[in-house]
Amino acid sequence: MNGKTVITSSNNPQIKNLALLQKKAKARNEQGLFVVEGIKMFEEARREGLLLKAYMSESFYAEKTKTPEFFNGLIYEIVSDALFRQITDTMTPQGIMGTVKKPVYAFEDLLKAKDAFLLLLEDIRDPGNLGTIIRTAEGAGVTGIVLNRSCADILQPKVVRSTMGSIFRVPYYEAEDFLAFLDKLKTMGFTLYAAHLSGDLYDTEGNFRGKIGLLIGNEANGLSDETSSKADNLIKIPMAGKVESLNAAIAAAILMYEAARQRRKNLH
Repeated sequence: MNGKTVITSSNNPQIKNLALLQKKAKARNEQGLFVVEGIKMFEEARREGLLLKAYMSESFYAEKTKTPEFFNGLIYEIVSDALFRQITDTMTPQGIMGTVKKPVYAFEDLLKAKDAFLLLLEDIRDPGNLGTIIRTAEGAGVTGIVLNRSCADILQPKVVRSTMGSIFRVPYYEAEDFLAFLDKLKTMGFTLYAAHLSGDLYDTEGNFRGKIGLLIGNEANGLSDETSSKADNLIKIPMAGKVESLNAAIAAAILMYEAARQRRKNLH
């Protein structure tokens, strides 16, 4: 098979390290790597120049030999189908995964845009929610995402999958001291808006202009009092019926797109 040995043992050092990178944030941070799965995320990482090495099942490899150009410049290993099913993090594996270099951003990278639009996340614990928020942020034109220390790890497999590739394009930064970070933004001329049940209705024209930060809190508990107190404005989404609140990812999407709409209008 192209002179390559098929890896069949879960004790293979590369396979053991793949498992480690999927399960442990510490390993991801120490090695500066994370794992992507599935053809879409694999191709996204490859296109961005971040892909280090590919791991493919025997059946995936056999299929791709029909299009040899797929292998151009690719460093890869072939894994038995049975072993691939063991190491995958998905229910229906596509037969391809890869190790990817972790993007590294400085605080300054988030502020390059003239009127920066930051999403500020506190205690977003659900990986699917976090990934969806990142994907939506790219669509809404957010220029950077800041997370506090108790958010889900942004590079764990489920978060990465849920971003559908946005993880490679939206700058993000984990703030060691989230409250101090918010204070710093305010000294730099940012207006901070916090999604909050006791806030005023958000739908006022012209609110979300200039340099802004949008605060979104924990799925169950919302923002902490300390964080809410840092906001210039508490805002809430208009609700009909007896609904009190929305899923964090949905709420973030509505507010991000309202901000995007107002900011686009301001350009014309």
